Amino acid sequence: MSRYARQICLAGIGPEGQARLAAARVLVVGAGGLGATLLPQLVGAGVGFIRQLDPDLIEESNLHRQTLFRMSDLGQPKAQIAADALTGLNPDVTLEAHVARLTPANLPRWSRDVDLIVDAADSFATSYALSDHCHQSGQPLISASVTGRQGYVGGFCGGAPSLRAVFPDLPEAMGSCAETGVLGPVVASLAAVQAQMALAVILEHAPTPLGQILSLDLATWRMSGFRFDGAPDPAHPVPVILSPEQIEQEDIVIDLRAPPSPSPCPKPGQRVVFVCASGLRAWRAAMELMRQGHRRVAIVGMGR
Repeated sequence: MSRYARQICLAGIGPEGQARLAAARVLVVGAGGLGATLLPQLVGAGVGFIRQLDPDLIEESNLHRQTLFRMSDLGQPKAQIAADALTGLNPDVTLEAHVARLTPANLPRWSRDVDLIVDAADSFATSYALSDHCHQSGQPLISASVTGRQGYVGGFCGGAPSLRAVFPDLPEAMGSCAETGVLGPVVASLAAVQAQMALAVILEHAPTPLGQILSLDLATWRMSGFRFDGAPDPAHPVPVILSPEQIEQEDIVIDLRAPPSPSPCPKPGQRVVFVCASGLRAWRAAMELMRQGHRRVAIVGMGR
């Protein structure tokens, strides 16, 4: 136990808390920018089992913020290289790496035997899909998002409201790290808070981070937060599709990436799926159709 001596001595942890960490099973979706700080913190603290999921390969442009990786790792799968490095940090932790993309088909399998889900993908589609899943399953979710020099981290579901209760609508503008840029210390700062929230959920610390949002803006040097206990979830949320496999044959698919064309009129009860690159225009189109009285809509962001 000398490995954990500096945290065992803390009130609220002790040998019992350390045993709780060792018995915990966590799913981490994403092994990139957030994961580069989040994963070593969870592994270092002694979380017993971590299943990590990431489909991407390491690129040189990742390295300024994804400091878990090295130049010699370029072209290799993030999930596997992260697991190899983290095993060297703490061999007592079981690391299960999957070089795979989260889909509706595999989400139940990846999540069925875990106590906590951590969203480190920094993708609005993944965040909403994980939140919807956790809202139904009752599993707690710790989610974070970063762009530029600001971002947020929050605890959702598991007895608290879902992410949709706080973010019922998408922002007016969205951009990826490649489009808007991001600074490594901002990512690391929010990922460290995300790790702390995850540990607090496992250790059942009070007050719980579930139902709590923390925002960080290092452009103006401000940190703020609020609780959203009791916030209502939207009555008619727009479903977010993670993959084309969720599009059904009878759906009407409107691809907003293509040149404008007359939109077909949906039959009563027929689902309309809007497609665009990021999902933002699809979201707006779906909301407009819902305002016209057609409830069966869904959106998907499928890239360029």
